Amino acid sequence: MTGGGSSTRRPAAVARSRGRPSEASEPDPGARRAAAAAAQRRGRGNPGPLRLMDVRPRTLAYFVVASFALVSVTFVVYTGGWWEEVEGEGAATLRKVMRSVTPLPAPRMMDLPQFQNNHKESLYWGTYRPNVYLGIRARTPLSLIAGLMWIGLKNGQYFLRHVCQDSDELRTFGWTAHNGRDYGRQVLVDHGLFLTTSFLKEKGESSGYGGDWAVRLDANNERSGLSDAEESTTHLFFYIADETGNPITMGSYEPSSRGSVLLASGLHEEIGGWELYLRSEDNLEIHRAGFKSMSMHNLSDLVQQAVATNAMQSGNLNLPDITEDSSNIMVYQVSIKSPAQIDIVFLSGSASKSPVIEERISKLTGPMLSDRLETKQKEFEERYDQIFNVNNKVQVDSKELSVGRAALSSLLGGVGYFYGQSKIALPKGFTQKNGDKYISYWPAALYTAVPSRSFFPRGFLWDEGFHQLVIWRWDVHISMDIIGHWLDLLNSDGWIPREQILGAEALSKVPEEFVLQYPSNGNPPTLFLAIRDLASGIHAQQFSDEEAEKISSFLERAYIRLNAWFQWFNSTQSGKYEGTFYWHGRDNITTKELNPKTLTSGLDDYPRASHPNDEERHVDLRCWMLLATNCICSIAEFLKMDSALEKDYYKMSNQLSDFGTLNKLHLDDTIGAYFDYGNHTEKVRMRWFDVKDNNNMRREFLRGTLQAPQLQLVPHVGYVSLFPFMMGTIPPESWVLEKQLNLISNTSILWTDYGLRSLSRTSSIYMKRNTEHDPPYWRGAIWINMNYMVLSALHHYAHKDGPYSGRAKELYDKLRSNLIRNIVQNYDATGFFWENYDQKDKGKGKGARSFTGWTSLIVLIMAESYPTLHR
Repeated sequence: MTGGGSSTRRPAAVARSRGRPSEASEPDPGARRAAAAAAQRRGRGNPGPLRLMDVRPRTLAYFVVASFALVSVTFVVYTGGWWEEVEGEGAATLRKVMRSVTPLPAPRMMDLPQFQNNHKESLYWGTYRPNVYLGIRARTPLSLIAGLMWIGLKNGQYFLRHVCQDSDELRTFGWTAHNGRDYGRQVLVDHGLFLTTSFLKEKGESSGYGGDWAVRLDANNERSGLSDAEESTTHLFFYIADETGNPITMGSYEPSSRGSVLLASGLHEEIGGWELYLRSEDNLEIHRAGFKSMSMHNLSDLVQQAVATNAMQSGNLNLPDITEDSSNIMVYQVSIKSPAQIDIVFLSGSASKSPVIEERISKLTGPMLSDRLETKQKEFEERYDQIFNVNNKVQVDSKELSVGRAALSSLLGGVGYFYGQSKIALPKGFTQKNGDKYISYWPAALYTAVPSRSFFPRGFLWDEGFHQLVIWRWDVHISMDIIGHWLDLLNSDGWIPREQILGAEALSKVPEEFVLQYPSNGNPPTLFLAIRDLASGIHAQQFSDEEAEKISSFLERAYIRLNAWFQWFNSTQSGKYEGTFYWHGRDNITTKELNPKTLTSGLDDYPRASHPNDEERHVDLRCWMLLATNCICSIAEFLKMDSALEKDYYKMSNQLSDFGTLNKLHLDDTIGAYFDYGNHTEKVRMRWFDVKDNNNMRREFLRGTLQAPQLQLVPHVGYVSLFPFMMGTIPPESWVLEKQLNLISNTSILWTDYGLRSLSRTSSIYMKRNTEHDPPYWRGAIWINMNYMVLSALHHYAHKDGPYSGRAKELYDKLRSNLIRNIVQNYDATGFFWENYDQKDKGKGKGARSFTGWTSLIVLIMAESYPTLHR
């Protein structure tokens, strides 16, 4: 995933960085990865083995006044009023800080009527806890939550599985079917244990708010060679917990050969009375434990400690059958001999046992549940085939079809609901009286897809635009809901924190020192990709009348927020000269990096000017700004807006799309590549220096500059060089287009049999480490989001009259085939989608595995469905 964030993504070896500004004294990436690993060892995600022996500017002014007053009061509470003691320049800085945690004074997206009533209730329950292997919650700040754990056996040691993590070494895990609303099917293979989890949600006449849901657990075990009875037993744990702290009543836990068993019941403000039942035709042994705790992110630790303590005392690998007073967490251990099948059903609005209750249970368990799951699976497959053009293909490869469905399902199954407050870094030199170096954003909800359930189970801004290119095609209402949640996070300056670490569960996956967000940090505004598609789709009459009406209302309300977002970029990321832009925040004094990172760009260590300064011009950011202006112009045209603001947008769109100006600022005429511009020299290298520290000498790996930098184009061919091509800015008859096609197809530059590499083999920084502990990331690897954008452009030019349409079509077919083949082969061989792919090692998956974010764009590549390139 991306830059512009604060945590580092490099599983095993190194994961991609989520950037942070240089001004904030960014820690060494190696230290960051070490801290992440240490956090997991401390139990933040990996509890370790079970040790049985040791246990609109039209907005009314009062919105502004009210928001400012609210944040002022909040700020005093947070800081104890110390801001009143600051005067002069410091006071001005603090007023800026206050703005950074003040919501944009505009009507909220999520207050639109289309997001209320039936829509809201239909999405109330879901698999909205993507950080765990199976986690269910409601879209409400304080929810009932439920989930699955099990005991895995590896190398003779027991491990408790719960939180998704690569260190568990599951052979595969992920949703093979998920419709984003009321059905999902997931396969998990933990060494010899095969688990299938199915989720179904229904709203009946007697159901409470949000309806009822059921989980089916199918377990099979290949440990046929083991004679030990304990090792041949599968131990599953299903829990339900109330985040409000309301006590849960324990039901019976004696398995019954007839009918269902009431496990637990309780009351919740939003759904009324509820009950949880279990039904199985297999022989079960059930144990239980009840806990009183508000620390839901520590559920793994609670269960592991209870099992380990009881094992030491009794010699049995069981929960102790003890509940604490007023327990708000109930855990049930179901021990089975596989194969076995268990149905668990949650009923809302149920106050007492009655024939209606029995009927509702029957519909969601046993044979009737089997029929409903089969029907839902068939409906999912038929809908997939219809939406993604499978029915229009002359020949369909069954393996490709199953991989495409898994990619979509993994993305939808990774959608989560989060609630909390981002932590916003205070400026240098400012600290609260309690020692905190941050101030909290307002409490907010976020409904979003996540890049990776195991490594990045939270929202990332620049990833989300790519996610929505897939999701809006599947369910435009869910997509607008997600985009609306993101736009509601805009502050009064028009800034959105690019990494959303909301709530204790999300925080548990991020080392504390990397949590802070910086209001000077941008991130590519990729949401405009999906929003432009929505606007263009209305123009093209692509949606039903009902959908078009809701999209229109959505765009009308979003307009003021999109304008604020754009103006933030235009005012904070502008270059020295009019019409130029660069990603601010690069470290201009470091000697510890070969090429100072541009984390905010999303492309992390992609080489830019060697010596950052305000003379820089970044061609990718210029293209993102063009995308944004085109999108806003499309909305304004649709809404028939014709004010001075709209005229300004049209003027800026024309300026940014001016081909001559683009070429003057960024084109190398000789090779036909677009480059950044800045203070640059190629004569830099990393080497060991002896550094005197007081009276001691130590060795440091530092950059040496062998030739003075000068202002010039930065001669590194790669993804950045193709951005004007990706955005369709090059006229189809231009000689530059031919040069771009040559760069793409050259095997010594970008072309491989597995996709386009991120940086040319001819680059002086190709596959070079940036620091001693920082391997190459965007310096050669194949990334699917950028390959998708290149494919989109090739498809565009292949259908435009011009001398190069045939060549574009030829390259399009080859690149598309290469990408599909490589991703399908990797999924077939490993059981996972990957963060990026190795251009040297036969296209092998690299980085975070189970990366179900923008790698899911393979669905659109198979369907040949691409974003709109022009308004």
